[in-house]
Amino acid sequence: MLCLVPVVALLLVGAQQVVDSAGEVVFDEAERARILTLSPLAAPPLDATNRFDGDPRAERLGQSLFFDPRLSASGEIACATCHDPVLGFTDGKPVAFTIAAGPRRTPHLWNMAWGRWFFHDGRADSLWSQALGPIENEIEMGGDRLALAHYIAADPELRGAFEALRGPLPELEQSARFPAHARPVSARPEHPHDRAWRGMRAEDRAAIDSLFADIGKVIAAYERLLVSRDAPFDRFVEGLRENDAAKRAALDASAQRGLRLFLGKGRCRLCHSGPNFSDGEFHNLGLATRAGEVPDDAGRYAGLPSLVADPFNTRGVHSDDRGGEAAALLDGLVAGPANWGEFKTPSLRSVSTRPPYMHAGQFSDLDAVLNFYSTLEGSAPLHQHQEQIMQPREFTPGEIVDLRAFLEGLEGAPLADHLLRAPKSPSIESGRQEAAKEHASEDG
Repeated sequence: MLCLVPVVALLLVGAQQVVDSAGEVVFDEAERARILTLSPLAAPPLDATNRFDGDPRAERLGQSLFFDPRLSASGEIACATCHDPVLGFTDGKPVAFTIAAGPRRTPHLWNMAWGRWFFHDGRADSLWSQALGPIENEIEMGGDRLALAHYIAADPELRGAFEALRGPLPELEQSARFPAHARPVSARPEHPHDRAWRGMRAEDRAAIDSLFADIGKVIAAYERLLVSRDAPFDRFVEGLRENDAAKRAALDASAQRGLRLFLGKGRCRLCHSGPNFSDGEFHNLGLATRAGEVPDDAGRYAGLPSLVADPFNTRGVHSDDRGGEAAALLDGLVAGPANWGEFKTPSLRSVSTRPPYMHAGQFSDLDAVLNFYSTLEGSAPLHQHQEQIMQPREFTPGEIVDLRAFLEGLEGAPLADHLLRAPKSPSIESGRQEAAKEHASEDG
């Protein structure tokens, strides 16, 4: 047992719960072993496909671009518009809306450094290639890679930061070779952007694509700093390892009961596994639309062909590890009927900070999510494959409260303030000089 206490000090609560005289839930050895697999969250793995990963210069430059609305066609929409730090790096809306409404909600950005598939449907296999999609999406930021290249080249600080990191930019001053606006729009060859793109020389298109990939890579370098860890749950697990009652008290009795439900009756750990509380894979929960209709979003089934065809995937020429582990995962990917309606399992780290929930914002709060798993009421009858583990868990009202308390205990420590806003300069050297001046002024 986790701790030895006199039998008279143990109290039965319901059919399964056992607590000691101090009010702590007593976990058996099997439960304890499972809990210890869920914390701590290790250091982020290196992204070998991104040569800028871990480079402070890239992180600073990427943070500047993340908060810069001039990446969009209107000059009013930044990455941070939808991935708002105040809202758990989402936008708080059921589905994304900038230029127009999207079909799905804005994904959160917590702990993306541990991801292997990105977007709800997994149509990107690196964080840097994911960062590129919204920039040119006509209902998100509406930009294009040539306009973005010209913007960077015309801004002395951005240009200097990029060239210090990756070498000279293309010769964008030659307007005959590099039009003001261009991007591939393969499904619409009549689009002026596509015509302009096809009118460029192959080597010039390659140069722009290389810069575009590097834009994604520096944004990803910043986004990989957005880590949720050191939650009350992590202190509780430290207490289990160290037999420290004060640390175990980081989760109250309700949250501890919720943890037991998470491990057992709820079967939540089957998909929300490991220290990041996600298996990183895709599942079909049979969720109806927000209007209660049968879903028509193919999810992973449509995402797989897009991923394989993406020139910015980890096997493509812009990957810095084309023969590595990430690229090898592409070899066996084939979309089949079982993938229809599947969506990626999100991490539960800091889950309480980012309502609404599910891929299309079907549930407004955690209680609604837990009630769905309890009853499966409102699920849609599907002819496609559906998860066989999806059976009503029949939680009592008290168990719903306990599960929510546990999930709230996964909220990580706040990020450093300097990560939550645009830096004064995209150059880390300029930032150091500014800090030195400020420090000297204070001393004066």
